[in-house]
Amino acid sequence: MADRYLRFTHTAPGRFATRRLGLPQPAELRRWSAEKPVFDGPLLHLTAGTSTHRDALAAALARTGLDVRAAAERPAAVVLDATGVRDAAGLGAVHGALHPAVRGVADSGRIVVLGTEPDPADHHQAAAQQALEGFVRSLGKEAGRGRTVHLVRIADVSGAESTLRFLLSPKSAYVSGQVVTTGPGGEGAEGITSGLAHETRPLAGRTALVTGAARGIGEAVAATLARDGAHVVVLDVPAAQADLTAVADRLGGTALPLDMTAEDAGERIAAGLPDGLDILVHNAGITRDRRLQNMPADRWASVIDVNLASVLTTTDALLKAGTVRPGGRIVATASIAGLAGNSGQTNYAASKAGIVGLVRSLGPRALTEHGVTVNAVAPGFIETRMTAAVPLFIREAGRRMNSLAQGGRPIDVAETTAWLAHPASGAVNGQVVRVCGQSMLGA
Repeated sequence: MADRYLRFTHTAPGRFATRRLGLPQPAELRRWSAEKPVFDGPLLHLTAGTSTHRDALAAALARTGLDVRAAAERPAAVVLDATGVRDAAGLGAVHGALHPAVRGVADSGRIVVLGTEPDPADHHQAAAQQALEGFVRSLGKEAGRGRTVHLVRIADVSGAESTLRFLLSPKSAYVSGQVVTTGPGGEGAEGITSGLAHETRPLAGRTALVTGAARGIGEAVAATLARDGAHVVVLDVPAAQADLTAVADRLGGTALPLDMTAEDAGERIAAGLPDGLDILVHNAGITRDRRLQNMPADRWASVIDVNLASVLTTTDALLKAGTVRPGGRIVATASIAGLAGNSGQTNYAASKAGIVGLVRSLGPRALTEHGVTVNAVAPGFIETRMTAAVPLFIREAGRRMNSLAQGGRPIDVAETTAWLAHPASGAVNGQVVRVCGQSMLGA
């Protein structure tokens, strides 16, 4: 559904009225296109204090396709290496580096701060590195004009490179205020160095299964993975078979009509994919909203069964059968409702918070036992047919209550999923990434 307010703010009367009344002035976000895959303008590389990553980081940033400089008046992006900040005094170097640079960052620009994991054995280092989280989340709410801000905690540069490439690209337009932890570079990380700045089909030769793919976010995810070279198997309930088949035909994929809540769903998926699977995207989900005091048991159970129980049982079955091959990626769909709660959605919020628990628990074990990463995306207000049916004032509140002052699009969730599914993203595991424009709800 068109955001008429956003369009109005980009007219002369709209600019005048919103400035006078102090209303939000959302920027037109720059999203990825094949014609313009990277930002125009330089990338400013800064360091706070000392760093052991300087040379490796400079080489990685050069592979983004951006012009990396030590000084620039109007950068498209800024990367501040704060991994060497170890005490409260060191935070002054963070201020000193970014204070003169922030104002000049281009519209829809990117600011990425690099840190390290807080060290439980060094409370001064832990305090300083944790301080970066509050700093980044606050700067994201100040930045304005479509700019995004992130903290990436790194173990080494090779493990962080796919994340840096995503966050410094137009593909991350609706992702802001996030803290992403990356592990050491592992299998697949080396592939990022071989001309990735210009790659177009990183998923070539891989098979992806996307559930809930007949429409909306699931359809966008399937289309994006297919764009990146994957053969997509699209799954949805039998009642949606006509739409599902149309999606599969358009993408050159395979339709699999199946109810994910069936007891043998996992076994049937495994049987339908005898050659295995590289990417499993759990997107299927439903809502049955009602306040708890008015919610009958069947409305509670149906949401838990579809959104959580089916994800748990099918994931277990596919890992046990070896259907998800080593080097594979599992990406589940959570929600900011599961992180912050939402009135009238105790069932939905419980199911999506359960996805967060699944990811954080299974991620480390799945990587050790199966060579598979497990992550989640947590969408906020995304413009779909479902949100178009929301009453006007609630819809407008959902759009404006984030740092970018607008709703996201299904492609924003899809691009984030594609980053987590990338062969070089093996160092990203057990993470929950919000795609919500840095919603004012939740952390």
